[in-house]
Formats: sequence, structure tokens, C-alpha cells
Amino acid sequence: MTGLVIVGHGTRSAAGVDQFAALVERVRRRGDVGDVEGGFIELSRPPLTDAVGALVARGHRALVALPLVLTAAGHGKGDIPAAMAREQERHPGLSYRYGRPLGPHPLLHEALEERIDAALAGTGLAGADRAGTWVALIGRGSTDPDANAEVAKVARLLWEGRGYAGVEPGFVSLASPSVPAVLERLRRLGARRIVVAPYFLFAGVLPDRIVAQSAEFAAAHPDLDVRVAEVIGDCDALADLVRERYAEALGGDIRMNCDTCAYRVLMPGFADKVGRPQRPHDHPDDPVGHHHHHGHDHGHAHDHGSVAVVGGGPGPDDLITVRGKALLDAADVVVVDRLAPQGLLAGLRPDVLVVDAAKVPRGPSMAQEAINAALVSHARAGRRVVRLKGGDPYVFGRGHEEVQACTAAGVPVTVVPGVSSAIAAPALAGVPVTHRGVAHDVTVVSGHLPPGHPDSLVDWAALARARGTVVLLMAVDTIAKIASELIEHGRAPETPVLAVQDAGQADQRSVPARLDEIGAVAAREDIRPPAVFVLGPVVALATTGRTD
Repeated sequence: MTGLVIVGHGTRSAAGVDQFAALVERVRRRGDVGDVEGGFIELSRPPLTDAVGALVARGHRALVALPLVLTAAGHGKGDIPAAMAREQERHPGLSYRYGRPLGPHPLLHEALEERIDAALAGTGLAGADRAGTWVALIGRGSTDPDANAEVAKVARLLWEGRGYAGVEPGFVSLASPSVPAVLERLRRLGARRIVVAPYFLFAGVLPDRIVAQSAEFAAAHPDLDVRVAEVIGDCDALADLVRERYAEALGGDIRMNCDTCAYRVLMPGFADKVGRPQRPHDHPDDPVGHHHHHGHDHGHAHDHGSVAVVGGGPGPDDLITVRGKALLDAADVVVVDRLAPQGLLAGLRPDVLVVDAAKVPRGPSMAQEAINAALVSHARAGRRVVRLKGGDPYVFGRGHEEVQACTAAGVPVTVVPGVSSAIAAPALAGVPVTHRGVAHDVTVVSGHLPPGHPDSLVDWAALARARGTVVLLMAVDTIAKIASELIEHGRAPETPVLAVQDAGQADQRSVPARLDEIGAVAAREDIRPPAVFVLGPVVALATTGRTD
């Protein structure tokens, strides 16, 4: 028969490891699944590689890999398949069929019902006074919305037909509502007796946290009867479900739900997951890779961090891209520039950390090296980091330096282009940077360094000979020298120039001038950053007023 490898995530709880091993042995003793082994992808022994190796050593070349998880989140969708792919590399010719996660399933709902009854049994209430009992079903919590939705579905299915006053879902990590929040909601709904039911297979750090948080809430509300049920644990019902999932995999009847999978479909607030590469965990007893350990000490354990370098557009909050906004909504940390759309920060979740990476002209600034280090350190801590920049991150934004730093550190990074102020500022002032019969080329130039500076890479003489549009960024302090240099090398003094300050904002203003006058005009009109200068015949086409 096809061998079965039962794959657990792993836990630092000795009791949880023992319960996993007991379930594997229970399935093995039944004798109707063939050859059975169990292993973990991290934290606990035995590692998955030992379990697969044992089955291969006994002659198996085809396996069923069953993820022993309740919901289809990152571990079931990515980590375990990636770990099995690594085993196929180690054992050429090995094939496997992948089982689906355990829940939701009536056997699990019945087991939960039994655990709730057991929690009530001490007072003789089991089954007798369900109408006066509220249940808080507490799942692990995930950054995968589909997995969290499954917990909510189980809560509803547990309520239907069982006579409880109500069943409310909650989470102990990574998602809301939290354990205290759910208990407070039930208290306000009038609950006087609450059973907290951990939706967990085995003992572990997080179930212990549920117990502690429930006890703390109960101590603060002595008028409430709050009790905590046991985890599902090793039992015949769980073994029956493992056998059922094994049979499904053999028969090709998997029935995975991919319609709401955040790794396949763009879900609001989870854009960073679409198409994310899946990598296996490194187990401390597996000789491959750089062994790293994951604890439950912080809010984002086990969800590997990432960085998204996002162009926020020219300034207005509504000119960021749809994808950029989705990533921002999903962020745990936002490292923000001075010129990024500041209004978007007000809409972030209260728990989002905002890091000010402003570089103020002639003022305080955060060194680029420090920005790079912040991106890497937060991502390595398992957080979703958005580097929110003004304009487009690859147009004088040093965005690629940040991408290189993340790549060198092994941190997953993606780039989301933004609307550059080089195009947007002229447009918002009514100037097209190209126009049929007027300008067939546009050159975007950094004016940060003046002509003649030893570090400048701009060929000002060649630029002066060109006939098209020139857009100057970061040129407020150097515009007079630039204009003189262009005129000296042949650009007509009467070339029209438009200075656009605070493009897209309520106080946007446009100041026109000739090329030979722009330096004096900019000084007289007190043009300040952020400002864009556009010069060339297209300026004469400017419409009156703003064009937003």
C-alpha cells in the first residue's frame, strides 16, 4: 500500500509532541493505512526528512503527505509542499499525493462538542443548560484571510443545532478579534457562562496562552463563569479523519478551495501574498540550509516577513496604485518618506509601526544605510514591511538600493511602481511633457548636483542641444546655475519654463518664466521643495489652472 507521512508543524510543548506521536501510533495500530510515519517541519523531533527517509528505506516510492493542520493557511499551502519538494530532490523518483487540511469536518465539530461538554460536566451542566452557555471558539489566527474565515465557519457550524446561546470566533495570534475582545463581546451580549474552546489539535504554547488570557479575563470579571475546554487531542475521531483524508488523496478527491486563496487571488489587504514563492522551513535536525528557529514570542511568528518598495505617487492620497494601497493596508511596518502621501498613514491599523525615513533638504534625515537596515530587520522579524516612497521608487528614489539590500539579506522583496512627479506635476499644471508636433522626447534630470560638480553625471551640453522637454527634479537650489549652463551651451534664453510646487496638493502653485529668468523668479517667488521644473515648447501649451 501507499505509505502515509503525517506532517505536523512542530511545537515547543513536550505534551504537544507526545500527543502527535500518540496519534501517529493510533493510526499505525489500526493497520488499514499501510505504512505510517510522522514528522515535523520545524521545532520538534522527528523532522519530516527522517519520516520520509524511513518510508523510503522500507521501499516506498509513492506516498501520501497529509498536513495535520486544521485550516489551509501558509503551512498547509506553502511550507509543507516546499518541504516535500525538498524530499523529492533527496530521493529521486519519489512521488507523493497531497492531502487536504483536516477541517472543517463533522468529526472535528463533534470532538469540540465533547470537549465543551466535558468543561461543563464539573457542575452537572453538560448538555443540560446549553441555552445558557456561550462558546468562544479560539483559533490560532493567520495572515491568510481564507484560513481565518474557516474558523468563523466552524463557529457557525458548531452553533447550528447544538443549542448553545451562541458561538463567537476569535484568535490568539495574528488576527482579530483577540481572546479578551471576544470574551468582552460575549459579556456585553449578556453572557454569564462562557466556555472557551481552543480550536487546536494538540497542546502547545498558544493553547497555554488561551488559558492564561481567559483566566486573566475571568479574574477581572468575577461575576462571569469562564472555563476553558481541552484541545481536540489524540482520539479516535481524529484518527478516523486522518484515514478519511488519506483515502481521499489516494482517490484523487482533494477538493481544495482555491477560489479564496490569498496566494492565487488578490484579496483586499493581502496583495503581498499573490504569487509569493514558497520555501520550506529549516528544521534544526535537518542538515540542509541555515537552521533557524521560530518562536511564538511575537505577533508574527511563522509568517516570514517581506518588503514591498511602493511608489506612492506625486503626493495626493488617491494617486497611489491599487496594488500599492492593498499592500499598505496589509502592512505591519511602514517606512515612509517625507514626499509619500501622508494622508494614507491616518488610515493604517492602530498597531502598524510607522518609521519616519524623511530626508529633509537642509534638515534632519535618516541615512540610507539605516533605512536599508530597518527594512531587513523588520522583515527578518516576520513582519510585512512597506517602504512607502513619493513618486516612483526607481526615479531618483534610491529604490533599487533598497531592493539590493533586501536581496543580499535573503529577504523577499517586490517593487510596486508609482506615478512619478516628473510626469504628474507638469500634467497637474496643465502641461503635457510630449505633444504631437511639439515634443517627441522628454528627459528627466536630477538637479541635486549643479553643473560642474565633480560627482555630476549629467551631460549638460548635450542636454542644451536637445529640442525636447526637460524635467528637472530636486533643482530648487540649483535652477539658476542649470539655466545658465543650458543657455551657455545653446538652449534659447526665451525657452519657456514652469515651476510647479506642491503638485496635486491644495496649495499647488505654478510659476512661469523664461529660461534666462527662472533663477531670479524662483528666488523672488520663494519656490521651495517639493517643486518640479519643466522647460521646453510644451510649456506654452499649459492650460489655465489645475487639471486634476
